[in-house]
Amino acid sequence: MSATETKASGEKTQNGLRSRDWFGPNDLRAMTARAYLRSEGFSEQVFYGKPVVGICNSWSELTTCNAHLRQVAEAVKRGVWAAGGFPLEFPTISLGEVLMKPTTMLYRNLMAMDVEECIRAYPLDAVVLLCGCDKTTPAQLMGAASADVPAIMVPGGPMLRGVWRGQELGSGTDSRRLWNDRRSGALSDEAWCEVESCIARSPGHCMVMGTASTMTSLVEALGMTLPGAANIPAADSRRLACGEESGRRAVEMAREGLRPSQILTREAFENAIRTDMAIGGSTNAIIHLTAFAGRLGIPLPIERFDEFSRTTPFITNIKPSGAYLMEDLYYAGGLPAVMKELAPLLHAGALTVNGKTIGENVAAAECFNRAVIKTLKAPIHPEGGTVILRGNLAPCGAVIKQTAASPQLEKHVGRAVVFENYDDLMARVDDPELDVSEDSVMVLRSAGPKGAPGMPEWGDLPIPTKLLKAGVRDIVRISDARMSGTAYGTVVLHVSPESAAGGPLAVVRNGDQIELDVAARRLELRVPEAELQQRLRSWQPPAPHYTRGYGRMYLDHILQAHEGCDFDFLRRD
Repeated sequence: MSATETKASGEKTQNGLRSRDWFGPNDLRAMTARAYLRSEGFSEQVFYGKPVVGICNSWSELTTCNAHLRQVAEAVKRGVWAAGGFPLEFPTISLGEVLMKPTTMLYRNLMAMDVEECIRAYPLDAVVLLCGCDKTTPAQLMGAASADVPAIMVPGGPMLRGVWRGQELGSGTDSRRLWNDRRSGALSDEAWCEVESCIARSPGHCMVMGTASTMTSLVEALGMTLPGAANIPAADSRRLACGEESGRRAVEMAREGLRPSQILTREAFENAIRTDMAIGGSTNAIIHLTAFAGRLGIPLPIERFDEFSRTTPFITNIKPSGAYLMEDLYYAGGLPAVMKELAPLLHAGALTVNGKTIGENVAAAECFNRAVIKTLKAPIHPEGGTVILRGNLAPCGAVIKQTAASPQLEKHVGRAVVFENYDDLMARVDDPELDVSEDSVMVLRSAGPKGAPGMPEWGDLPIPTKLLKAGVRDIVRISDARMSGTAYGTVVLHVSPESAAGGPLAVVRNGDQIELDVAARRLELRVPEAELQQRLRSWQPPAPHYTRGYGRMYLDHILQAHEGCDFDFLRRD
C-alpha cells in the first residue's frame, strides 16, 4: 500500500503503514502513544517502524471451544516477532454456543461490530483473527471485511474424537442420537453419564461437520487462511505451527497491503459455496455467507446456493451427513484434498492470503483415504448437501440439508402439528396424549430472527417420546429457526419471512396439510389461496421482546434469514 492510499478510517497513511499515523509524528499525541507503550515495557526499537499486527483473540472460559486460543496467540506472536513485526493482542466479545442463551446468533452482529471498530480504531497494520466456536468465525470475518485492513484467520480447530465403549463419538451429532435412545429407554442412566465424560475430551470445537467446522473450512475456501489451516485438530502441535506461520504471513501482508476486499470476490464466494455443498456443510453457512457478501456489496441471492447444489456432488463422508469425524478428514488430506477434487468446478485463479491462488495452493494436495473423501465421479450423493425450497409457506425461501435427511421423507404430505413457540414445544412434546403420528409434520413458529429472538438452534424439534418408543427416529419438521450443524433429520429451516414478521408460517393451523418435495424444491401449505390471504389479514404481530438497549437495536434493524440476518445499516449497497 502506497503512502497515498487510504486506510479503512479514511485517513492517509505514512510510510505505507497505518500505525505510523499513531507513532510517527513529532507531536503530543504521538509522543503520548509511544510513552504509553513504553509503560508496558516496550522500547521504541520494538514498535517504531515495524508493522503492528493485532491479534484479535476470541478466547474465553465461557466459550469452551476457544479456551485454548491463549496458547495459539502466543504461537502467532512468535511468528510476528520472527518476521520483524510488533504483535499486540486484544480481546473482543466471545460467543460460545453451548453456554450462551438464548443463542449466540443474537450477538453475532454485535461481535462483528466490536471486531470492526477495534481494527478501525487501533494502530494496526494487519490483524490475525483467532476463531473457533460457531459464530466467532463469521463475526470476525464480517468485522474484518468491513474494516478492510490486511487480515488472516487462524481457526482453533476441532476437538479430538470421543470414544465410548469402542464407539467413536462426535459431539452434537452422537449426543443427539444417544439422547433419543435415553428418552426411549434404550440407554441407561449409567451409560448416559459415561457418554458425558468422554464425548468432549480436548480443546476445540465440535469434531463433526457442524457449523464451526463448516465455517472454518469455508473461510479457507474463501482464501482467508493459510492452506490446510481449517481442519488441524485443536490438540495437534501443527495447530500452533500454523499460528506461527500465520503471524509471519500477517507481517508480509501488512507490507504488501493485501486486504480482504482483494480476496473476498465473487469468485471466492462461488468457491466457498461449491465447497460447502461438497462437504455437506451446516445449513447455517447460507446465512453467514450471505452476510459476508452483503458486507462487501456482492449480490448473493439464496437461489445461487441451490444452483450450485444441483451441480456440485457431495463427496466428504463426515458426520452428520456421513460416517467419519474431522480428525479423519484432516488425516485424509483435509480441505486441500477436497478442493483438489473439486478443482474442475472452482475458480482456480482466486487469490488467497498467502499471495497465491486457490489453484496453486491445492495443486499438490493428495487424498490418503477414499473412504473419507470421495471423487466427483463416485460421490456419496450426486447433489450438494443443502438445497433451497420455495412455495407459499416460504415465499422468500427455506433450507434443508438433504444429505442428512431420511430419503423416504423427502417427498411427503402430512398433517400439521403446530407449536406456538419453544416453551409450548417443550411443554407438550413428551405428552403421551399429543395428537401426532410418524406421518405428521411438526411445525414450530416464533423461532426466527425477531420471534425467538435471535433465531436459535431449535429447528431440529425433538421427536415425541411416544414415537421414539415406537421406533420412529425421524419425522418432517418445519420452523423459522436454525439448527445446529451437528444435527440431522428431515428438518426444514430458515422459513422466510419468519412468523413474527407476518410470514405464512404464522397462520398454519393444526390439521393443515403440508407438502414437502425436496427434489422439486417445493414447500406448500395446502390451503386455498383466498383462505391463506384471509388468515394473513387477520394476523396480529407479537409484542416486541425488547424496548431498550442492544435488544431494541437488534429488533429494529435485523434482516431476514434469506438476507443473512445482518443489520440493515451494516450492509454495503
